Amino acid sequence: MKDLNMDQLSNQYFDVLKELGNIGAGNATTALAQLINCKVDMSVPQVKLLDFQELGDVVGGDEQIMVGIYFQVSGDIEGSMMFILSQYAAAHLVNKLMCGMLGIEEEVKDEYEFGEMECSAIKEVGNIITGAYLNALSGLTNLKIVPSIPQLGIDMAGALLSVPAVEFGILGDKILFIETQFSDDVELDGYFIMIPEMESYAKILESLGVM
Repeated sequence: MKDLNMDQLSNQYFDVLKELGNIGAGNATTALAQLINCKVDMSVPQVKLLDFQELGDVVGGDEQIMVGIYFQVSGDIEGSMMFILSQYAAAHLVNKLMCGMLGIEEEVKDEYEFGEMECSAIKEVGNIITGAYLNALSGLTNLKIVPSIPQLGIDMAGALLSVPAVEFGILGDKILFIETQFSDDVELDGYFIMIPEMESYAKILESLGVM
């Protein structure tokens, strides 16, 4: 297996990673539609390799309150993954999932306080969406990918993003960032952050026959 660094990823292999991101996000959108029993459209995902310090700005600023569902990934690929979305998007999805029983008014979704039941529902949304994404990746690469039990955080974006940054920043300063805009009756932004170890990037590319 060849040694690989982020500069090579940025150039030679980025198109392959971009296509994987597109397919994974498409799978996740289908899973979301089935989960909330509603037609969900998806814009073309924006797939980027970003420096950790750029993340806060891309998701709306370090002080923006976000909901993050974080997984460690093991098996043939080692690393971590996070699915993050705004407080508004999380409240909207939970309300849909619970058939509107929460009765969340549109104007307060930005500041909605999530209780135990809502947090459990968000974890389930994250589990299914991220599971669909990883299943697509696993199916394409023929690699075994096992996500951990999800951890939920509701905090400023800078604080949420510091979790993978602290854990994996030492291995390289770039991450695979996939921005996806979902919409049913409203538009919702979701962000996948994939942080495989460098050796795992090589395994992914080798399994696809591009290394």
